[in-house]
Amino acid sequence: MKSIPNIISILRILLSLILLFLKPFNLLFFIVYSICGFSDIIDGYIARKTNSASGLGAILDSIADIVFMGAVIVAILPTIFVPMRIFIWIILIAFVRIVSLLVAYCKYHTLAILHTYANKATGFLLFCYPYLYNTVDISILWCLICTVATLSAIEELIIHITSKELSRNVIGIFIHKRSI
Repeated sequence: MKSIPNIISILRILLSLILLFLKPFNLLFFIVYSICGFSDIIDGYIARKTNSASGLGAILDSIADIVFMGAVIVAILPTIFVPMRIFIWIILIAFVRIVSLLVAYCKYHTLAILHTYANKATGFLLFCYPYLYNTVDISILWCLICTVATLSAIEELIIHITSKELSRNVIGIFIHKRSI
């Protein structure tokens, strides 16, 4: 029972890779995509409810998130138009994320992606993107996602720079309760 959250994270990795072979925005793509999104919610929930949260589980969840987002980007990006200003903005966000990972690695000697509310909001908006692609003004959607992603990347970097020890479940720098 205690390994179920880790198994779910591993399944998300495998399903994410399957997305690379599916046609974006068709029914099968959305089914697999939705299962990946649901698994991202349920693995942490099960880990907390069964008291089986672990360092390995947190790392697996982060890796699964990276593989999922990477697979979605590789699958969807060739089929959509990304304005140059948004593309540059995304590169700048990625740069801040990489600096944050390097700071965390130098301080804690491990891969450290935090589960802040801002990171969760970014993930949620990114997850919603394919569902909203044909229904919402895409330039507004891009700006909203990039704004939240920028704030979350900067917040995570500040947390890594100012923290004395690693706490993956810190909820943010402006919230008095420090962990979830």
